[in-house]
Amino acid sequence: MTSDFHVNINEYLPLRDVVFNTLRQAILRGELKPGERLMEIALSRRLGVSRTPVREAIRMLELEGLVKMVPRKGAQVAQITEQDLNDVLEVRLGLEELAVQFACQRITQEELKDLEDSVQLFEQAMNQDDLTALAEADVKFHEIIYNATHNRRLVQIINNIREQMYRYRIEYLKDVESRKTLVKEHYAIWASLKNRDVQNARKHIGVHIRNQQDAILRSLSLGEEQKQGENPAGE
Repeated sequence: MTSDFHVNINEYLPLRDVVFNTLRQAILRGELKPGERLMEIALSRRLGVSRTPVREAIRMLELEGLVKMVPRKGAQVAQITEQDLNDVLEVRLGLEELAVQFACQRITQEELKDLEDSVQLFEQAMNQDDLTALAEADVKFHEIIYNATHNRRLVQIINNIREQMYRYRIEYLKDVESRKTLVKEHYAIWASLKNRDVQNARKHIGVHIRNQQDAILRSLSLGEEQKQGENPAGE
């Protein structure tokens, strides 16, 4: 297991919750890959804890749908499925449309400047072909919009769904053509917010998310075809 993650001890949380949060973030950020086996002994050594909190954390992850128990193989990181993606993006679309509506009314000049800077940062990361930097820049762009709503409850709800989206974001950003489209979409959203144009802001955020959905579905479909090609007999 080569993924680079470690446990951050929080004295206010039970150890199983700390391990759960650590493994959850590693899965959502792609540090633990879909299909990767979760070996209790290896994880307990890596995280410097006993096997008990690791076992309990894996059960919690299974309840959340991020881990699947496979007969004779044990716990594995759950695969990314079309249904999961559609469920998450349906909710995200409604929340993002609401966010840009509020942001059009409430965004400050300073926040608009930060938003423009984040688009330029994304372009720079794209030119350097740095997937991690691209993902972080994309997250930053949307985070500025969420905060510009000045609605803490809405931000809290979006942040929860945003964590689940991180799993799919890397798949989306692997495609070079999608990145170019993404820059144009970011600029269109920024311009709509700058002009306080709610209708265009909602339209552009809708196009942005639907394009993301289509690109990830293509990536998942291609990955499935490659697996079948490598194992045509289903062995």
